[in-house]
Amino acid sequence: MNFEAKMGAEAIQDLLKGMDLEAECEKLREELQETNSETKRKKITKRLKLLEAFVQSGNKPEWMVMTVLPVLPPDLRPLVPLDGGRFATSDLNDLYRRVINRNNRLKRLLDLIAPDIIVRNEKRMLQESVDALLDNGRRGRAITGSNRRPLKSLADMIKGKQGRFRQNLLGKRVDYSGRSVITVGPYLHLHQCGLPKKMALELFRPFIYAKLESRGYATTIKAAKKMVEREDAIVWDILAEVIREHPILLNRAPTLHRLGIQAFEPILIEGKAIQLHPLVCAAFNADFDGDQMAVHVPLTLEAQLEARALMMSTNNVLSPANGDPIIVPSQDVVLGLYYMTREKVNGKGEGMLLQDPREAEKAYRTGEAELHSRVKVRITEYVKNEAGEFDAKTTLTDTTIGRAILWMIAPKGMPYSLFNQTLGKKAISKLINEAYRRLGLKEAVMFADQIMYTGFAYAARSGSSVGIDDMEIPAKKYEIISAAEEEVAEIQEQFQSGLVTAGERYNKVIDIWAAANERVAKAMMENLSQEEVINREGNPEKQASFNSIFMMADSGARGSAAQIRQLAGMRGLMARPDGSIIETPITANFREGLNVLQYFISTHGARKGLADTALKTANSGYLTRRLVDVAQDLVIVEDDCGTHEGLVMTPLIEGGDEKVPLRELVLGRVAAEDILKPGTEEVLIPRNTLLDEKLCDVLDANSVDSVKVRSVVTCDTDFGVCAKCYGRDLARGHLINQGEAVGVIAGSIYR
Repeated sequence: MNFEAKMGAEAIQDLLKGMDLEAECEKLREELQETNSETKRKKITKRLKLLEAFVQSGNKPEWMVMTVLPVLPPDLRPLVPLDGGRFATSDLNDLYRRVINRNNRLKRLLDLIAPDIIVRNEKRMLQESVDALLDNGRRGRAITGSNRRPLKSLADMIKGKQGRFRQNLLGKRVDYSGRSVITVGPYLHLHQCGLPKKMALELFRPFIYAKLESRGYATTIKAAKKMVEREDAIVWDILAEVIREHPILLNRAPTLHRLGIQAFEPILIEGKAIQLHPLVCAAFNADFDGDQMAVHVPLTLEAQLEARALMMSTNNVLSPANGDPIIVPSQDVVLGLYYMTREKVNGKGEGMLLQDPREAEKAYRTGEAELHSRVKVRITEYVKNEAGEFDAKTTLTDTTIGRAILWMIAPKGMPYSLFNQTLGKKAISKLINEAYRRLGLKEAVMFADQIMYTGFAYAARSGSSVGIDDMEIPAKKYEIISAAEEEVAEIQEQFQSGLVTAGERYNKVIDIWAAANERVAKAMMENLSQEEVINREGNPEKQASFNSIFMMADSGARGSAAQIRQLAGMRGLMARPDGSIIETPITANFREGLNVLQYFISTHGARKGLADTALKTANSGYLTRRLVDVAQDLVIVEDDCGTHEGLVMTPLIEGGDEKVPLRELVLGRVAAEDILKPGTEEVLIPRNTLLDEKLCDVLDANSVDSVKVRSVVTCDTDFGVCAKCYGRDLARGHLINQGEAVGVIAGSIYR
């Protein structure tokens, strides 16, 4: 029996050469007709499709085995001489050199008619070097350079974030752009940003040249160029004219959602930093600790129009994730508004009767009354009637001087009850949300600006600052700790007597210290949150504390009860790097100071926190990318698919408590069926109606406990989704428009 044995790619090449494609196709067609197995049919069809493609294209299967290797042009794999006589070279040169050396050695061995075993080994090594050149690390161990780093192969140059496609073809550097550090612009309007003059001069150069020529200040482009370089006085006037109502785009990396790029009207400023409106910081996730932002200039009229109509910061006041306002004040502004709306027992001017908020402000400015004093003021509210006009309604209201002053900036149509309370972060958010829902976008934006200016002004007037005396340690702390230590000692005795196991002892000790920590925290907050004062009748009365640290946490401006606990209570139990809890807690707080051991065991948590943050960011980014990748073809393609299907929504109840009310689950969705009044046949809301805030109030008023709503899950549209099944565009407040890329929005807001 004669046969021929070969190894490696040569054997595969010979087999492919011997294939008769026409005969193979004919054989497969016959097999396809004869078989009844679905699996076999799929397999044969797939193979037949491939072979027919070979026949039709005129390609031959043996050409799939490489016999020659293309070499990349030298410009794409440079060799750069360095100062010390050494060279910096592309990894590809190393990989090519290996292939050439091994190829030459194989040629020499074949000429010398070397033993088969040596030739076979050399062929294997040549194959490995070619594999490494094409895709290093795909087969076997990756070839590494002098610094033990895997060499970058041809496949590595193409794939991934730094590859040719994503780095150079999809992401390009653009002209008419710049970047600078951002700083705060508290006097700006929401649609404005401060642009450094030098930056604007460079960005708008061609526009300036055109204006200089058309006005006759320069006869040629060259002359205009010289005028700009000399920075003639006329150039600044022309620049101011050019940028008037010409929007620019600001972007902060990483752009995680669509509010990461917004349009603003530039205001020319001195200096080199871009000034940003404080209320848009939340959308950009920006702060002023050295963050940088990029500026882009929309050149064409269409681009400018699009920037103004769709991307202007004033058109992006709601979050695409949940429909809540994203221009909510934070930090200083919250503290200022909280301070001015607080009440004080027996403040100067308490009990005064004032004609209107203007008189209240006059009393405060002249020192007749304190900002927090409880007074009666005539408040005029404006309520919309059925004709859409405002009716004035004046009432004598129990309020404070500060709240009356704040009412002066309230737009018509807002109820005073929203202002007549101590305003924390959530209450301010509700205030802006109500303004948007009741009065529309323009009024809400103007109101948000006014709130910001007022908040900053009164935060400065409050003079809030943090001193070590603000961290009041509760007197009960030491007795709570000594009681806990006694309990722990008792458990230890029980363990030594063999009454409890090591595991039980550990768990009990942890529980004792956790409970002690809670008791210290509670005592501290009771001590910090209230103070006793004498009222007008001369009797002691408790009021909310004016302690700076408490006010910052209580208002939602900065900090939390957990952080205050570490400042004035006790730091509590710490975790080891492996996640287990160390049974000896840190009984000291930051005011008392930590000893060396306490400081050392607290470093585990800090280090782990930083490591977790870095890992979480990478994983989060990759998940977003994959989600957008699978969902990006989901687009609103029609208005209504006509389905009667949907999901039945009921309130989420846990342990008898309503965790998520029905209105939160159905708000912004479309009713799949007529919603009937419970126990009757009366139609409250007809089918295919978008459920807005007013209709949700109707549901609440009639105690409706379940609603069938349209859903993307049950949509009958073939490719994409219909507007009725999707519901409200959360960022705009109305039914979603056709053409919206809802898949990309869903993928990028899962966070």
